[in-house]
Amino acid sequence: MTAITTPFGFSSTAAEVAEGIELTGRRVVVTGASSGIGAETARALAGTGAEVTLAVRDTTAGERVAKEITATTGNQEVRAAHLDLADPPSVAAFAAAWRGPLHVLVNNAGVMACPEQYTEPGREWQFATNHLGHFALATGLHKALAADGSARIVVVSSTGHQQSPIVWDDVDFAFRRYDPWLAYGQSKTANVLFAVEATRRWAEDNITANALMPGAVHTNLQRHTGGRGSGRVPAHLIKTVEQGAATSVLLATSPLLEGVGGRYFADCNASEVVDRRSGTLDGVARYAVDPDNGRRLWALSRELLAQAG
Repeated sequence: MTAITTPFGFSSTAAEVAEGIELTGRRVVVTGASSGIGAETARALAGTGAEVTLAVRDTTAGERVAKEITATTGNQEVRAAHLDLADPPSVAAFAAAWRGPLHVLVNNAGVMACPEQYTEPGREWQFATNHLGHFALATGLHKALAADGSARIVVVSSTGHQQSPIVWDDVDFAFRRYDPWLAYGQSKTANVLFAVEATRRWAEDNITANALMPGAVHTNLQRHTGGRGSGRVPAHLIKTVEQGAATSVLLATSPLLEGVGGRYFADCNASEVVDRRSGTLDGVARYAVDPDNGRRLWALSRELLAQAG
């Protein structure tokens, strides 16, 4: 793969990345935008003039954030809508209610290292929320994305994907002893593979999808880990929320990414493919960008959603 570099880096903020970008008339959905990186991503995109929908589980919190974003940006086209990614009927209802084209879908919501838990259809909670829910959302909104002619999907993954490939015969930990970090890693690998396969599968629709590592940021995502993630990231590598949202905003807006898909970014630049964990927060595991794995994940995801009814 050819290197993709931008003028931005580790310290860049979402507002800096979005400066000078004009998206008036464009429509954006950001999942998990009631706090943290999602809220800052939505704020920066609203600042470009885009119509922004905060797809959130807690609509009271979402509406509060939407009003605050309107107050700070002057954009009146910011709203909240209910979406529970772990509940297939909720995802289906959101997609069915959407009208008109969709220009940017930011798959931002997620859970991390949570205690062992399963959805009503029996899916492991992290895989169901971080991947399957977003897979169902994107496929449910495919026609709306295709209607644009150059839509983008932004997928928030993590360097945590290096902790586990997808264990194809046991994604739900039915036989393995549950490990919250392995489950998280597996779900984040799925995020990257979705971007790879969606770009390939929807090429004729000019839909591109890219995944990213936002950086180590202290947000509500770490509520199951004492508020500090793994606790192994050095202080100088911790980002602010505004910095953490920068790569998402870059992938959603930058002209430099026109027609680019199936890639993994960190610190606003494309990452190298690696064959061994290096201890840094950069690099994408080869298994996470393997096209064959992407095709296999797509088929598995369809099968699991069909089982859920």
